Amino acid sequence: MRFSKKVKSLSPSPFLFHPEKYIRKIQVNRQKQNPQFTDLETLISFPFLSTSTTMTKEFAVPPVVFPSVGNPVATGGNIQQRRVPIAPFQPPRPSNSGIPFMSFDIGSAAATTAGPIGGGTGPIGGVANFDDEEPLLDELGIHPDQIWKKTKSILNPFRVNPTFHKDSDLSGPIFLYLSFCLFQLLAGKIQFGVILGWIVVSSIFLYVVFNMLAGRHGNLNLHTCTSVIGYCLLPVVILSAVSLFVPQNGALRFGIAGVFVIWATRACTNLMVAVADGGEEHRGLIAYACFLIYTLFSLLVIF
Repeated sequence: MRFSKKVKSLSPSPFLFHPEKYIRKIQVNRQKQNPQFTDLETLISFPFLSTSTTMTKEFAVPPVVFPSVGNPVATGGNIQQRRVPIAPFQPPRPSNSGIPFMSFDIGSAAATTAGPIGGGTGPIGGVANFDDEEPLLDELGIHPDQIWKKTKSILNPFRVNPTFHKDSDLSGPIFLYLSFCLFQLLAGKIQFGVILGWIVVSSIFLYVVFNMLAGRHGNLNLHTCTSVIGYCLLPVVILSAVSLFVPQNGALRFGIAGVFVIWATRACTNLMVAVADGGEEHRGLIAYACFLIYTLFSLLVIF
């Protein structure tokens, strides 16, 4: 008896050999107790079971309709349709555009809008009229005819015409400065910075001396003073060109330099006295200052 009881106690549970029957019995008992019992609870209670014992539940999914053009219109029922986005508004492109690669029309604006372009009275979209335009050099303040007249007035050392020099400019002095530097370069002397610095210092020096002599009656400005000194540099430029053909050593070189220095000094003195007021009674002192200035430039040519 004891042995049979032990064997009976060691007998395996029927759940190990027939789990489906055991689970079905549990489901029947639970459905009797609770009619809302589903197989989902059993699946949760026994996750090791195969999927063959589980039940599937179908869900009703509404169909998705993709209309071809525009927003869809509901035809009835509970059918939900997806709304298709509409492209943003774009203005129509005219076929008669004035510019082929532009998407807007400027022909109408060009026909109705008119205004002067640099003195012309033609429309904006049309061809501008440049007949009434000033030359480019005049717009930049460079007047070649006036520069030539001022240069010719310096060529006569005995009779300098001061009427052209009352309207001062720096275009002619810059041209003479570059010419002077070019002739010095041909002589083997690179003195661009030296000559420019001496012109600036000489202009300030003569401006201060003249206004101190003229006192309260002096009306010479620095722009006019620089213009006069620059134009009177013409004899020194000629000296620099002539010195290329004159022997380096000898009294002839000094004599020629002295003549050109006197020429530049006389022209500059006459112009300074005629252009500005209050310098007639101090002509000698002004001439001495001009003589020092052009002697300095001539020394660059000689040595």
